[in-house]
Amino acid sequence: MLFAAPLTPGRLVQRYKRFLADIETADGLVTAHCPNPGAMLGLNLPRSPVLLSRSTNPTRKLPLTWELVEADLPGGPQWVGINTLRPNALVAEAFRAGVIDALAGHDLFKPEVRYAQASRVDFLASGAAAGPCHVEVKNCHMMRRPGLAEFPDCVAARSARHMRDLAQVVADGGRALVVIVVQMHAEAFDVARDIDPDFDRAFREARAAGVEVRAYRCAVSPAGVALTDAIPVVTPA
Repeated sequence: MLFAAPLTPGRLVQRYKRFLADIETADGLVTAHCPNPGAMLGLNLPRSPVLLSRSTNPTRKLPLTWELVEADLPGGPQWVGINTLRPNALVAEAFRAGVIDALAGHDLFKPEVRYAQASRVDFLASGAAAGPCHVEVKNCHMMRRPGLAEFPDCVAARSARHMRDLAQVVADGGRALVVIVVQMHAEAFDVARDIDPDFDRAFREARAAGVEVRAYRCAVSPAGVALTDAIPVVTPA
């Protein structure tokens, strides 16, 4: 996924009210939309280099959106994608390109399909060569140890409910897949069980029930973000 136009550089002043960030740019101080509901641990340090996209919608209140941060992570600095609205588009792009091996044989990818009592699955994959598969996408951008990506970075009750709903899909005879989009370079993925023990429990129970999990790292640069290759999921059973 290439950005539609060159991104605007700046330095973070502060992130506040979850969805707002003050950025110092060459044109002065601006307030940008921060499309990330999480804690953003290690990604919201003042003076961090950031990159912003600009909306083409003239009526939008905040025309700038925070896309990337150059974070000083364990193992060294790197660009990290913080926009949690991007992963679904990245997965759809990777599906069309045949990157996601677990979805081989599927040729339809329908977004936002209702299931369970009060949930929407991110995608329902189907095709003549394979049965339907519920696909849930999770965004990951936390690294506290060199090479290890972790999710979640805050309590994620909704994500825990998704894991339990997907386990029920499998129990009812269906197929379910969780795709974890790691918006940075990492060597492995694990659950941050110290941050959310309930999600850890739901995640492990879902895998035990037959829910498939794949984690993919991304190539992240000022030009764009793209899923590249799968990395091991090292969460204990």
